[in-house]
Amino acid sequence: MDHSRVPVLEALEEFRRRGDVAYGPPGHKQGRGVDPRVLEILGKDLFRDDVLSLNGLDDRRQSQGVVSQAEELMADAVGADKAFFSTCGSSLSVKTAMLAVAGPGEKILISRNAHKSVIAAVIVNGVDPVWVHPKFDGERHMAHPPEPDDVRRALEAHPDAKGMLLITPTDWGTCADIRGVAEVCHERDVALIVDEAWGAHLPFHPDLPAWGMDVGADLVVTSVHKMGGAVEQSSVFHLKGDRVSPDVLKQREDLLGTTSASSLVFATLDGWRRQMVEQGHALLGTALRRAARVREAIAEMPGLRLLDREVVDEGLAAELDPLKISIDVRELGISGMQAAEWLRANRHVDMGAADTCRINAQLTHADDDRTEELLIESVRALVEGADSIERQPRAKLPEPGALELEQAVLPREAFFGPAEQVPAEKAVGRVAAEMLSPYPPGVPAVAPGEVITSEVVEYLRSGVAAGMLIPDAADPTVETIRVMAR
Repeated sequence: MDHSRVPVLEALEEFRRRGDVAYGPPGHKQGRGVDPRVLEILGKDLFRDDVLSLNGLDDRRQSQGVVSQAEELMADAVGADKAFFSTCGSSLSVKTAMLAVAGPGEKILISRNAHKSVIAAVIVNGVDPVWVHPKFDGERHMAHPPEPDDVRRALEAHPDAKGMLLITPTDWGTCADIRGVAEVCHERDVALIVDEAWGAHLPFHPDLPAWGMDVGADLVVTSVHKMGGAVEQSSVFHLKGDRVSPDVLKQREDLLGTTSASSLVFATLDGWRRQMVEQGHALLGTALRRAARVREAIAEMPGLRLLDREVVDEGLAAELDPLKISIDVRELGISGMQAAEWLRANRHVDMGAADTCRINAQLTHADDDRTEELLIESVRALVEGADSIERQPRAKLPEPGALELEQAVLPREAFFGPAEQVPAEKAVGRVAAEMLSPYPPGVPAVAPGEVITSEVVEYLRSGVAAGMLIPDAADPTVETIRVMAR
């Protein structure tokens, strides 16, 4: 296919050339109605390019096939049979993907280190989740993706499961054995969905971890805004084989997705695909060399522990994305949250993520010599200035397995059923009616329907005292917890 073509961008350019005047949405009329004070900050071109796909970039019959042509090019670029664009982010795309495989009341295997959007999908879709617990790394207090044998045991116990949802890479960069999990699933003709939100860049360089479409996944969801070059909320479904029907996926997406898709998302997805096909290997090769230099510099700094290839050598993960720079800062006597706040306040550097143990910086093809040097200098300054950071009580991290809670009630039933707010100490032994997700990375420590334990309450309350955020809780202080009414 001709990857120099960018159908959405070409249609947008033609829309500008024609000088069309629209008498429908958006109401700002290509920026003419926007407050000048807004335009001063955002610029007029942003609104100029905010155009409806129908009766704007395309006609009401979609006879030019602008978006579908762009999707065909995307599929060809990444080795998929089909690709569909989504402008609602992968939080919604994952819900759609799950619903395309398992309907209400049907079972689906889900890696329990899933983002809260996956748990939300379980609640909204009404599926019966079979949790496949990740490999918990007690030393690093980190969850790595489950292994093929974990999936095999779950399928043997639940042979009626319709599919498996695997999350890889994790927020910290560790990756699953997708090929091995796919083989286990396909032995039973079960579809494998891969939530590869952090992996949009993976198809475009051989030195990066395996890309799901290349190693047996049936359906892959990516968030191109995370590691790629498209704007926020840009997401793509990638399909291969016949275990997931493209027609069913499209219908489910139509059920959940917006009817007012953003031309800005479509256009940036289209342009990023062209850039990666034409220049991706060189751009990502440069980024990988840059990441190697950053890793080498940080590894020599005292008080820091870099997440590196040892997690693969120790058999804890199948691969590691070297562009995700995860740094344990506990030996400095501070938490990752404190480190991130110090870097923001003192160096004007914003980390990609931070938790009780570590900070994370992601490098992409967009980084340059200046940002490389700034990251190294800023982390070095953190090490040198750590003694000046006020010591806080540390979060009481649970032992491995303590976060593997018993699911007593289906998440949907628990979330929508009668509930009450009780003091945290009285919630022990009760069934949760809400999600409690330390953020980042946004993986629920407690999901609706799970039995709350004293260990998890202690972890969450001590974490809040140490600066942890739990934004989805009815009471973010976790002084009280929402549980099912007796």
